[in-house]
Amino acid sequence: MKKTYHLCLSAGDEVMFRDVEDYNRGFNCFALALFNTDSTRLVESEMSTHYHQLIQSRHPEEFMRYFRLSYGMYFNRKYHRCGKLGEKNHYTMEVIGYNHMIAAMSYVLRNSVHHGVSPIPYAYPYSSVNSIFMKEMGKEPCRGLLDRRYYHRFINRASAIPDNYVMSENGVFLRESVLDIPQVENLFVSPRAFNWHMTRKSSEEWELEQGRDNNNLPPINLSVIEKGINITTLGDMLVNENGKSNYRRPSDMDVCAEIDNNILPMYSKDSVYQLSRQEKQQIAEYLYRTLHISECQIKRCLVM
Repeated sequence: MKKTYHLCLSAGDEVMFRDVEDYNRGFNCFALALFNTDSTRLVESEMSTHYHQLIQSRHPEEFMRYFRLSYGMYFNRKYHRCGKLGEKNHYTMEVIGYNHMIAAMSYVLRNSVHHGVSPIPYAYPYSSVNSIFMKEMGKEPCRGLLDRRYYHRFINRASAIPDNYVMSENGVFLRESVLDIPQVENLFVSPRAFNWHMTRKSSEEWELEQGRDNNNLPPINLSVIEKGINITTLGDMLVNENGKSNYRRPSDMDVCAEIDNNILPMYSKDSVYQLSRQEKQQIAEYLYRTLHISECQIKRCLVM
């Protein structure tokens, strides 16, 4: 019997998705991991340094192993990197009960807000939030679709592809063709209720509601859902949730684009992983002067 799990993989002190191609390939790898392990995905959110998702599976460890192997091979090949990508052990939490499920899905879909990357969940493109209640929320389905003959340009050529998976011209599977959107919509009941949960503030009342599930588990909140993710403090996440974040500051993808596209050619390097410690220090000083970003953001984008 399948159980529901919240899974989170952190990249540790580096960036897991440096550009749009990485985000797209990451989702494709997750989609194929679902198919190959007979798992069902409910919601997910890709962040530059970590990946949250809620899946239903008999074998969550096998699912994560499949993803890590396929995406890690892609990432290492592209960036001339060696070794296992991400932390040694990913985070796994079983989710039991309706109220726990709603809370877990809500926190995953609002992850970009909590990390100050977007002002509202719907403004963030690398999650499944815009695939839920699409018609009712006024979202247009993707019309530029790729012919199935060319899918293997964006996934491993040996991969089997389910008939229901549909890919956009940008080379990423449409989330609505991969995820169990009807189940998610049934759980949230209505577009109005879904929208309310996307804007609901963290509170003791929300935690108390989860006690109705009688599952003897602690309530799901920010500290639980973000366990092991150290790029944003709990206090800052609550500030961001209240709409007080500076989401216009350079994102990790902006900083990585500056490094990979503009700075690396000056050093005749193809990847940040080929830079020496001294070269990284020079670049770090330049980024600090020109972009006025934090030291920790510079370090993870430069893998220092």
